Amino acid sequence: MPTFRVCRAPLELEALRAELVDPTCGAYATFEGWVRKCNDGEQVRGLTYEAFEPLAVREGERIVEEAVRDLGATHAACVHRVGDLAVGELAVWVGVSAPHRDEAFRACRYVIDEVKHRLPIWKKEHYLNGESGWVNCERCTRPAERAPTASGRRQHLHYGRR
Repeated sequence: MPTFRVCRAPLELEALRAELVDPTCGAYATFEGWVRKCNDGEQVRGLTYEAFEPLAVREGERIVEEAVRDLGATHAACVHRVGDLAVGELAVWVGVSAPHRDEAFRACRYVIDEVKHRLPIWKKEHYLNGESGWVNCERCTRPAERAPTASGRRQHLHYGRR
């Protein structure tokens, strides 16, 4: 069953992976998004993620379901952290299992790209110089790239937010 969750606690990767194990699948792909120490030339000491959780979960579940339905994945899941995170911490995780690697890779990429574009989750960076700021979203207005789905239809893939 496709799942999306928002959580405050550090993620248990082995438990997340175990949810996707299936003997009918020959491939497993994952994406991990970590807090980095430098962004746009600024030294970052940490991040704060905030979310409108009811909508984020509902839309996140829809995205994960789309990956399974349209891209040939058998199982997919995504977890996004909220709250204060330090440099090096895991902020977002996506996992996909599928019969073959192409479906797993494409579905994994689709989930993270759509999560970053569609969900009401906001990132505030805290800098070493004592300042902080919400990461702006002008990059998310760039035209979307397109990628084929399992059915051959073209799907929008969005890049650049957060």
